[in-house]
Amino acid sequence: MLIIILGIIVLAVGTVVMRSPEPTNRYGGTIRIVGTIIIVLGVMSSAFKIIEPGKVGVQTLFGKVEDNVLESGLHVINPLCEVTTFSIQTENYTMSAKSNEGQVEGDDAIKVLSSDGLEVTIDLSVLYRVNASRAPFILQNIGADYESKIVRPVTRTAIRDNAVSYAAVDLYSTKRQEFQFKINKTISDNFSKNGLEVQQVLIRNVTLPATVRASIESKIQAEQDAQKMQFVLQKERQEADRKRVEAQGIADYQKILSTGLSDKQLQYETIKAQKEIALSPNAKVIIIGGGKGNPIMLSDK
Repeated sequence: MLIIILGIIVLAVGTVVMRSPEPTNRYGGTIRIVGTIIIVLGVMSSAFKIIEPGKVGVQTLFGKVEDNVLESGLHVINPLCEVTTFSIQTENYTMSAKSNEGQVEGDDAIKVLSSDGLEVTIDLSVLYRVNASRAPFILQNIGADYESKIVRPVTRTAIRDNAVSYAAVDLYSTKRQEFQFKINKTISDNFSKNGLEVQQVLIRNVTLPATVRASIESKIQAEQDAQKMQFVLQKERQEADRKRVEAQGIADYQKILSTGLSDKQLQYETIKAQKEIALSPNAKVIIIGGGKGNPIMLSDK
């Protein structure tokens, strides 16, 4: 467009020069030819527009936004039209307490007030994209800076509005998924009205006040100690059961020995033992007529 305007200016200058007195008017024709060439080049460069992959183009003619969307590729358009491109790839908008992680420098985490009156700090990432068919609506009603006008304020408001329904500890643990689902729906509904599509809402971190964190850590430690004590008690009970069974077995064994063995059986067992000793290859001395009629055997060992 600028090239065409420049060409028109040069052409006008050439016309003025041609009407000038001699010898200046000699250059008027040449200047007009140059102006014409510039206009032709400007028309040709403006009539062909290439849209990069992952983007769409929206045409504007004298302030009026055209409804048709230019998809990626080569297009022949009205050379007087201006084309504004929008990325339709997934964008990531992060609000974090760390200075180098988010789009805004410094601590950009969202501070919310929970239902129990505690201040909770939340780090969040929103994955979203521009709805290609709604790009003309965005340009007409919001502008190219939709990130600062829609994405940021809508996300932060949705977090604060939903967080007041939850206790601080619940946001940190048991109801974190439920909270994430609710803010996802709230943000998605609002984005959809403005030509944006939410891909995913990610709660990256929930930071509780120091006193609450200390209370949670103390509770976790107490639960771990209780579990450890339960394990010790169970082990002691098992050991007591083992000793009880062992003692019962010894008592049963002694009862059997005291009531079930006769003198004849004991004499028989003694003879068997003496026979095994007598048949062993070791040298030995056998003395007949020992105590109670039992032989005495002496080994050379």
